[in-house]
Amino acid sequence: MPATAAPRPPVLAILAAVAVPVLFHLVIVETSHIHLGLRLSFAGLFKLGFVTASAVTHWGIYASLLASFALTLRPGHVPLITAMAHRLDGNISAELAAYTRNVTLAWSVFFAVQLSLSVFLFCLAPLKLWSFFVNILDLPMVALMFAAEYTVRLCCLRDPPRHSLATIISMIATSIPDKRKRPLMRGTAEAEL
Repeated sequence: MPATAAPRPPVLAILAAVAVPVLFHLVIVETSHIHLGLRLSFAGLFKLGFVTASAVTHWGIYASLLASFALTLRPGHVPLITAMAHRLDGNISAELAAYTRNVTLAWSVFFAVQLSLSVFLFCLAPLKLWSFFVNILDLPMVALMFAAEYTVRLCCLRDPPRHSLATIISMIATSIPDKRKRPLMRGTAEAEL
């Protein structure tokens, strides 16, 4: 019986997640001498495209994440991280439920701060500084937030869960509905089988 190969990380996706923002930042820096005024040249339109792509992507991602996390903190809802803990561990302790609620709140605050700083820098700071924030510092700050949460988890919980990042990503990937599959309609031949 042949041995099953271990799943390989999505190297191209990881490379793109790092390389594309760096490329966008370099283009914005290299075109910093081009002013975005009322009369745009081809170079101005080119720069405007990169700035717009960076801004819309960053703001859209962070607004979506903020809404996804924060809306689950409303009364009567299960906080997002608590729901993830249930999926990974089944029944969870009251201590872990309280902790995961606080983690959901912490991520919501993180997303709100990132989004607010991005808009603030875009409106009031030089474009190079804003671009450095959204294109270069973004992933390191997310990694730092993950590391901080993991450290707090180890310090605060008596028996902290220790799931690998691959396990968490796999759980998230399997929970995303496949939009290509149509729901079965009542009365169809498929539903009756």
